[in-house]
Amino acid sequence: MSGTYLGMPAFPQAAREAVGNSTLRGNLRHATHTIRDKRARAVAELDDWAALREAGKQIKDHTLRHLDRYLVQVEESVTAAGGTVHWAADADEANEIVSRLVREAGGGDTDEHEVVKVKSMATQEIALNEALEAQGIHAYETDLAELIVQLGRDRPSHILVPAIHRNRGEIRDIFRSEMGEWGRPAPEGLTDTPAELAEAARLHLREKFLRARVGISGANFVVAETGTLVVVESEGNGRMCLTLPETLISVVGIEKIVPKWQDLEVFLQTLPRSSTAERMNPYTSMWTGTRNGRAGEGDGPRTFHLVLLDNGRTDTLADEVGRQALRCIRCSACLNVCPVYERAGGHAYGSVYPGPIGAILSPQLRGTGSEIDASLPYASSLCGACYEVCPVAIDIPEVLVHLRERVVQGGPTVRHGNRVVLKPAKGHAAERAAMRAAQWAFTRPGALRAGQRLASRTRRLHPRTLPGPGRAWTGSRDLPAVPAEPFRDWWQRTHGGRDEAK
Repeated sequence: MSGTYLGMPAFPQAAREAVGNSTLRGNLRHATHTIRDKRARAVAELDDWAALREAGKQIKDHTLRHLDRYLVQVEESVTAAGGTVHWAADADEANEIVSRLVREAGGGDTDEHEVVKVKSMATQEIALNEALEAQGIHAYETDLAELIVQLGRDRPSHILVPAIHRNRGEIRDIFRSEMGEWGRPAPEGLTDTPAELAEAARLHLREKFLRARVGISGANFVVAETGTLVVVESEGNGRMCLTLPETLISVVGIEKIVPKWQDLEVFLQTLPRSSTAERMNPYTSMWTGTRNGRAGEGDGPRTFHLVLLDNGRTDTLADEVGRQALRCIRCSACLNVCPVYERAGGHAYGSVYPGPIGAILSPQLRGTGSEIDASLPYASSLCGACYEVCPVAIDIPEVLVHLRERVVQGGPTVRHGNRVVLKPAKGHAAERAAMRAAQWAFTRPGALRAGQRLASRTRRLHPRTLPGPGRAWTGSRDLPAVPAEPFRDWWQRTHGGRDEAK
């Protein structure tokens, strides 16, 4: 299954179960540390990395400020190149558009019932595979990791490596037991060596590439001035999906736009180094419209449809603090350095966007009305490692704190179609009461001094853990010990109350 997993428990409960899985923790630790170290070496090769990072941030911020103008330019450019642009306000509308286009691709005599897919976060976000399946259309994932997830009837757990939670032995068993039900079976005697697993996937997918008449993709970038779409990948399966089918349908979030062709120069340096730790992606595919829209024959679709997806992005754009999440170029660097993700894994986040970026993106796209979405802003230690590695300088800790404030105070939490309605916050009454008590004490020096003295004199009676809901905080740490003497009393005793800074 894929899509957004709204039926999941809140992050603390899901993470607690994941942490108890020693195999999962081992798989994640090995994979994230390997990718993290390789990325650090790749980034260190560039003396101007900081300048590239700032340039990417500025390009994205400029585009978001003028998104209305660039969206119109994208439609004009794609249409002029022979493509057709569709606008989808939400997941239901996007799924309806894609399902209709796939059925129509049969040429009028018969409906099309199979599609091949390039790895796409946007289509996972809207649960497109499930929507197509409900219409009798089979969508085949062609990215190796996505294929593993699909064959295993699993969920992605990483933005870049969706099957990061699986080891080679598990993948071999999935291929042996499941490939035959989806098409060409795995070879006899398949082992867990990477070369054999890759060859089994290649043979299994080749027949689907040659048979499919419809391909579905997302895009890493859309260039407004030319209407060009860009997909970067490491395996070549994406290029097969983009060039072989007669019809290509691309579902792209409206934040993926860059204004000019020249802007790609920045992102084609920062994205591969931050994601796969490569100097450049092995496959960078770019297409503009259809082959009929260009002189002569060549590779590419005869019919091209671009579905521009909102699905909460406009509401996110309206938030001055939270909108920086829309800069994200889906490199996954923040996941690989996050201590919380490393131990809990991606499934605990209940979204196709796991890790630190998911903790700020999902609650904004979906609202914080559900238990899982209200808990995501708290799925962080606020260590700041995610901000340090982000190639477009998203201050994830800042947005996390901002969203925590939204959850505590109530606010735009529930989405109904295109409307966001206000809903009072639940489950944080004790926190609000504590903050009000702290405000009262800090504005009354006499009461604060008396409370500090009382705490010091009774410190031997203090428990090491908190009761009730407080157990969640002290379950893995002791309460800080209260000093024997308040600072104010110590200062009065040792310095006579003098202010030596004057």
